[in-house]
Amino acid sequence: MTSIPLVDLQVQHHQIEDEIRDGFARVCEQGSFILGPDVTAFEAAFAAFSDAAHCVGVANGTDALELALRAAGVDRDHEVIVPVNTFIATALAVVRIGAVPVFVDCDPVHLLIDPAKVEEAISERTRAIVPVHLYGQMAPMGPLEDLASQHDLRLIEDAAQAQGAKQIGRSAGSIGISGATSFYPGKNLGAYGDAGAVTSSDDSLAQRVRRLRNYGSEVKYHHPSPGFNSRLDSLQAVVLLAKLKRLTAWNDQRRDAALRYDTLLEGVEGVTLPATAQGNEHVWHLYVVRVQHRDDVLRSLQGEGIGAGIHYPIPLHLAGAFEHLGYRLGQFPVAERAAGEILSLPLFPGIEQAQIETVTSRLRAHVQQTHKAP
Repeated sequence: MTSIPLVDLQVQHHQIEDEIRDGFARVCEQGSFILGPDVTAFEAAFAAFSDAAHCVGVANGTDALELALRAAGVDRDHEVIVPVNTFIATALAVVRIGAVPVFVDCDPVHLLIDPAKVEEAISERTRAIVPVHLYGQMAPMGPLEDLASQHDLRLIEDAAQAQGAKQIGRSAGSIGISGATSFYPGKNLGAYGDAGAVTSSDDSLAQRVRRLRNYGSEVKYHHPSPGFNSRLDSLQAVVLLAKLKRLTAWNDQRRDAALRYDTLLEGVEGVTLPATAQGNEHVWHLYVVRVQHRDDVLRSLQGEGIGAGIHYPIPLHLAGAFEHLGYRLGQFPVAERAAGEILSLPLFPGIEQAQIETVTSRLRAHVQQTHKAP
């Protein structure tokens, strides 16, 4: 049985392993393992890549969101509007501050946060909006910028799935007051462990994040304010800098793979293809189709060694972690319906055309089979 993983990280690793080996040896020789010169070099390079003045490396993507929110003035009992169709970290970062996540539905075509629903959710307690650039394309930032300006709200981008994505020429993580990203290994730009960053062109906000990540201090043993231990280590910076040099080419390979999927699945009854919103330059972190009888199709594909997945099977308002907020089934119908239909297909830089052909052939067969079933 041929095995096709959802993500194959070995393809990338083989291209950079010599550079990584040399970089690790250098760091070990220097003994500068945390916030050293390699971290500084990566921060400068990623800031430039993101069209931002600053990049502040932190321990992981959830910390990046939390510290970005804290640095923007979000405090206990403030409300923060987040999409219900996202990974739990988006909302957990809000909860860790003591603030309240206010969930809103997504649009039915792209499954991105719906600005009309955001406007309905704004209250006197609202402090920030956190749009998620989902699956590799950016949320509708223009309308959200207008709402943030009208209501004096902080706009903080969750850009964890969109490294390299653009919207009308503007880069993910450069539009709001800040952007938070994750370098979890499976991301378009992934570390060899947990890592994250905050990007911003606001000098004072970036300075606050630098303090927050390092016990509230920019000078050793001087702590003018409380903070956390959330620092990017030098070994991860070595990996990230090596990968960043190749990210544009790797994103192009993702686009080519997505186009191949589009071509092979076009017109297949029972399969709804992903759509790119106008003005977006997609980087295809995930290739997500929608199918009926999704769970049956998923089991069949996985039984044949095809690493399909679901992103995400449970809308956040139905997660036990947020039961105390009082949401109920039926409040967010678009996300709820999508959660039963979405199916992520294997996609990664270096995926072979034959692998895509196998995936689409088996998907087509299983979808047709479930449609015929009584």
